[in-house]
Amino acid sequence: MGKGKTNNPRDEKRKENAKMQLKRNIGYFNGVSFIIGSIVGAGIFVSPTGVLKHSLLNVGVALMIWTASGLVSLMGSLCYAELGTALPFSGGEYSHIKRGLGSLPAFVFIWTSTFTKPASNAARALLFAEYATQPFYGICPAPEVLKKCLALAVLWSLGILNGCSVKMAAWVQTVFTLLKMMALSVIAIGGIVLLVGGRKESLARFEDAFSSEIPNASQIAEAFFQGLYAYGGWWSVNYMAEEMKNPSRNIPLTVMTAVPAVIVFYLLVNISYLTVLTPKEIVSSVAVAVTWADRVIPSVAWIIPLSVAVSIFGALNSSMFTLGRLSYAGSQSGHLPVLISMLNVHSCTPAPAMIFSTTIASIFIIPSDLIMLTNYFGFSAWLMIGLTCASLIVLRYREPHLHRPYKVFLPVPFVMVAMSFFLVLAPIVWSPNLQYVYAFLFMLGSLIVYLPFIHFKLHFAFLDKITCHLQLLLEVCPADESAESKCE
Repeated sequence: MGKGKTNNPRDEKRKENAKMQLKRNIGYFNGVSFIIGSIVGAGIFVSPTGVLKHSLLNVGVALMIWTASGLVSLMGSLCYAELGTALPFSGGEYSHIKRGLGSLPAFVFIWTSTFTKPASNAARALLFAEYATQPFYGICPAPEVLKKCLALAVLWSLGILNGCSVKMAAWVQTVFTLLKMMALSVIAIGGIVLLVGGRKESLARFEDAFSSEIPNASQIAEAFFQGLYAYGGWWSVNYMAEEMKNPSRNIPLTVMTAVPAVIVFYLLVNISYLTVLTPKEIVSSVAVAVTWADRVIPSVAWIIPLSVAVSIFGALNSSMFTLGRLSYAGSQSGHLPVLISMLNVHSCTPAPAMIFSTTIASIFIIPSDLIMLTNYFGFSAWLMIGLTCASLIVLRYREPHLHRPYKVFLPVPFVMVAMSFFLVLAPIVWSPNLQYVYAFLFMLGSLIVYLPFIHFKLHFAFLDKITCHLQLLLEVCPADESAESKCE
């Protein structure tokens, strides 16, 4: 009798590990850390004033908007959870838009993101440098050259870390997320203790929560914008779907843990601020958490500026990790140079993609005025969220038999599409600005690249030689055929 094929799980695992592809090294806790780390940056510590300001200092309305913004973010993340479990590939929105709506919308997304996301990372690195250097200069401003050098050092340290080891990057993310959540816990618990202690003026503030002037519809919408901005980053889990252990289980579970946890912490921290400070003091404060600490824990108030730096560092690490995966996915689909989709032969990490995204972020740091230009691309984030949720709806009808381990309630993506397009159009209609036109023209400019190089596949032979030399220098090689390429 001939020997039949054996399906030994150990052999299968050995074959899987031998393949040149991204490894599934990210577990449930790592996923939760990445989502929380992406959402919680410096904003909740420094300037959670936008919601309160546009709510006309009405405490009740402000807390309702914080809750509503969190619930909208949770709805969006549940839509992404369905896409991430059905199509567990790197690239997040890019991969889903490409599958649902086609190559051109996906290229517009990656064209825009290639500039806006590194600019955001550059802004975070500069903010980290500011908080890290300021204690050494007291009331004097730190030199710009020093801040830029430190920002570049942090960017490249994290870029190299993410390019060398996924496990180490995930460990760093978990540690820094725990540290920032400890800092938020200090503020939240401090406020609860004071509130339970029963300060009359604090209790009155919450008993008469809706006694102030009620904002009109446009003011509520503006406050809502501010709240949603504070929750930005909930979409990050889908960028690492290809590297998650058991994505069918872990993607929905991480989303359902991380986003509600952030909602609860944001509400408790805002209640704590309102317990110690009046709404007017909060709105006029340059750094709300520092003012709170000076009142409540003056002897250790230095913890808060340190916590802000820690929080920014964690958010930057998470953002750089996801941006590397976006560049990797875009290159795999032929929308970026082929070298960017190659993996390091020793660590199986997308090292060229990390170098590419970190280099662009570095360019934004040197003349930091460039970062200001990307402020007008804010609408593009919600445009892409709307297109991603539209892709979910299209795939439900076009590919009804696609295996979906998790399915979101179908009206939810319809609500998200409507909400997204409202958030795209509202700022342009309410405060029209010529810069929005430039931003839109820049997005349309992607066609100049798309038509010759992607649609008509124009190719220059000398680029192959450059790719070959860089491949040898960086010790990288093409990834083995992934499930994504088989599915297309």
